Amino acid sequence: MRTARLVIQPLSLDDDAFVLRLLNEPSFMENIGDKGVRDLDGARAYLRDGPLASYAQHGFGLWRVGLAGEGTAIGTAGLLKRDYLDGIDIGYAFLPEFTGQGYALEATRAVMEHARHLPGVSGVLAIVNEHNVRSIGLLGKLGFRPDGSVRIPGSDQTVRRFAAAFR
Repeated sequence: MRTARLVIQPLSLDDDAFVLRLLNEPSFMENIGDKGVRDLDGARAYLRDGPLASYAQHGFGLWRVGLAGEGTAIGTAGLLKRDYLDGIDIGYAFLPEFTGQGYALEATRAVMEHARHLPGVSGVLAIVNEHNVRSIGLLGKLGFRPDGSVRIPGSDQTVRRFAAAFR
């Protein structure tokens, strides 16, 4: 996928250094969680067991978001299928130096347009920590509305659930 400023494409094992950095950013750990990835081997395992496995199983997953032209990886955005949700959900994370510039909105709009054309998909869910006001604001711009809360299995964490239906 391409937007005016971005190239959104599948992640590969070559993205290991980028993923290692992204997953260890304090903002990622605070808002999404600690994935326990501490080295390049762990990043490759995360890629194999997460995004790459999702592509094979579902035909979608988190994608690499890069700047058009130069290709610099700035974040991830895509669709996820979590066992504890009754539909697909949108996920995104960006390196701190690329936040506040509209990249997340641009990328997630492209992801939502992609989701709109998937067979059998009538809408998309999102889950977000209560304190992540920037993410909640972005979801509002995408047309998401509050839809209750969800307890994350295997933890004591409850997050807000949002939903966006396609017309």
